[in-house]
Amino acid sequence: MLAVTLYHVENGRTVLHAMPVMLGVLVILALAYRYYSAFLAAKVAALDDSRITPAVRLNDGQNYHPTNRWVLFGHHFAAISGAGPLIGPVLAIQYGYMPGLIWLVVGVCLAGAVQDMLVLAASVRRDGKSLAEIARHELGKPAAVVASLAILFIVVIALAGLGFVVVKALGGEEAKLPAGMTIAVPEGMLLRRVAGADDGKAEIYELPAGCSVQYSAGQDAIRRSEPFRVKVPSGFVSDAGISQLIDTRNTDVKFFSPEDRQRLMKSEAEKKGVTVADLHRLTLPPGCTQVVPGSSWGTFTIACTIPIALLVGLWMYRIRPGRVVEASLMGGFLVLAATVGGAEIPGSKLEPFFSLTREQTLLALCVYGFIAAVLPVWLLLGPRDYLSSFLKIGTVGLLIASVIVANPPLQAPELNETFINGGPTFGGNIFPFVFICVMCGAVSGFHSLVSSGTTPKMIEKESHVRGIGYGAMLIESLVGVTALIAAASLPPDLYYDINIAIGDAPKWQEKVNEINAKYGVPKPPAEANDPLHAAGVGGLTHLDLGKVEEKVGGESLRGRTGGAVTLAVGMSVIFEDAFRWLGVTGDWLLKYWYHFAIMFEALFILTTIDAGTRIGRFLLQETLGRVYAPFGRPDWLPGSILASGVITSGWGFLISTGSIDTIWPMFGVANQLLAVLALALVTTWLVNTGRGRYAWVTLLPMLFVVSTTMTAGTQLVTVRFPKMIADGRATAGYLNMGLTLFVMCTVCAVVLWCAARWVGVAAGMLATRKE
Repeated sequence: MLAVTLYHVENGRTVLHAMPVMLGVLVILALAYRYYSAFLAAKVAALDDSRITPAVRLNDGQNYHPTNRWVLFGHHFAAISGAGPLIGPVLAIQYGYMPGLIWLVVGVCLAGAVQDMLVLAASVRRDGKSLAEIARHELGKPAAVVASLAILFIVVIALAGLGFVVVKALGGEEAKLPAGMTIAVPEGMLLRRVAGADDGKAEIYELPAGCSVQYSAGQDAIRRSEPFRVKVPSGFVSDAGISQLIDTRNTDVKFFSPEDRQRLMKSEAEKKGVTVADLHRLTLPPGCTQVVPGSSWGTFTIACTIPIALLVGLWMYRIRPGRVVEASLMGGFLVLAATVGGAEIPGSKLEPFFSLTREQTLLALCVYGFIAAVLPVWLLLGPRDYLSSFLKIGTVGLLIASVIVANPPLQAPELNETFINGGPTFGGNIFPFVFICVMCGAVSGFHSLVSSGTTPKMIEKESHVRGIGYGAMLIESLVGVTALIAAASLPPDLYYDINIAIGDAPKWQEKVNEINAKYGVPKPPAEANDPLHAAGVGGLTHLDLGKVEEKVGGESLRGRTGGAVTLAVGMSVIFEDAFRWLGVTGDWLLKYWYHFAIMFEALFILTTIDAGTRIGRFLLQETLGRVYAPFGRPDWLPGSILASGVITSGWGFLISTGSIDTIWPMFGVANQLLAVLALALVTTWLVNTGRGRYAWVTLLPMLFVVSTTMTAGTQLVTVRFPKMIADGRATAGYLNMGLTLFVMCTVCAVVLWCAARWVGVAAGMLATRKE
């Protein structure tokens, strides 16, 4: 039984199970917190509760306010936890799950949590000042200006990466299909006309499950287990002579009985000199697309969280001041009710209002980001953070427990040699791009903005820095590990069906077939009758995409790149398996787990988008304030509206012109370059205050992150973006290239500034100072 709990052998391959991996990670993170963070607190940061923190010394009841350590932990965790630890590990599965798992665990212990904790400590010692202000204090005003510009551009790029995930998960789209692609419709099955285009030049037909698709001559046909919709030019049906394949029930067109239809098909085949089977084979003309509808259920649920957050804010601060428990219970109940109630939206009269296209979803997201950045923080941002911190931590705890109970096999390979040099989810070699892909769960520069933003202004005692700075980052890494396990537990065919864009399927089909043949879906071992193991192998991981789509409420899953949908499917399968082991069963459960997972992911992302847009607004206002003084006042409404509009337009434009294979790598490089900047400034703080002997704790991870980000940035600028330009996406290519080069150059300038300071102090040319 112990062996089955740990692993099983399938076709000569050892398949690890998730429970021992999860328990091992928990032990490593606990040891790192117990010993390494204690060393950082006692020796490196020299935390001292006898020092009065700025939250106490500068208490103004608004920005500076001493806060209970557990309340502040929730606020800090909600602010730092965005899409990165959820999406990055999912996309990195193409390299195999082991590289991402190792970097998540090693990276967070030695780099990410170190950065978060020491930036927080440095900011507390500098009156809660921002990273740019720390740069000014340690290096001077010119360095602060360069650092401010780098941070501003990195924030915009990061928000584009986060927002793209939401747009891809919820918005509908049309994927171009290759001309000459053939679709074989199963005999006895019919096409259903869904709609005609507004201009009358195209029609949309739904093809039944079980169709065989051949993208081009010479390629193997693949079976589409799910129904799907195709937009074709008007007149295609009559021109192709396949009118008998159209389902005319509930229409004004004459309905043929099965017998009449078979007779007509046979007559048409004889007339054309082909077989009846040939008439069931459609060859698409140029200009056809597959129509992927938006998720009306998911959009409805997420839209409901906005008025719920507003109500919670008004309840806590205006209607029933101080009644935090009431507001929390009410908010949590309403969010769950919205998740369950969303099941009634598909097929109802409200569906058109929530089934949005890609462009409509992006517009709605930009409007939300703009409004959230302008409104008072207590009205929307604060309540959303508060609500999401409970849901985030609670869901992560539930997922960890479910992984241990369900103990699913990790069906992805440990190291995927087929895509080791890049694949459909992420282009580029395993080094450096697995580190760029995983990013936030291991080390995230974005966190340094939070650790030098609101959190240091709320620290009650210096000793709290350890638990909040180092501890919250460990929890975020744990989020990344659970996301990786959820994705790795899916069979390879299901993973790639979701994660390969429909238009790119012909390009990758041969290699995906190779992976499926090599790794496939493991059969349950003989010991699967044991309930501890059976929950992990008897569930939905053995179903095809069509069955999974049916069980999640009819959502369209194929080609939903970006990682969010993959993670939601993986989470829902683990939840379903775990609760089956506990005796809670029923096919109806999976659709609620799936949409709960989508809501959970969106809360992660939207919390970071509204907070990030506000941070960007403050940075831009601070910069413009040097030109026109009123801009420097955060409460000046014209300035806040203009700055919020510029920031929102910036990340919205990047999303509109990009794709996951361009935005996510650029986001990863920019985000980790910000980590380089933060680690360099913390190293300078240590050197300037006479603690240079401990500089290795930040210098070594900084040098490693420099090696990965500069290598990746160089490859993006010299290979990826020029290819975009050559493919006709000149605007996006040149813009991405310019932004990446600018961020690389500005961060390098600050690092060289820091290095000069280190050398000066080490050589005795510059004096250290006491804090």
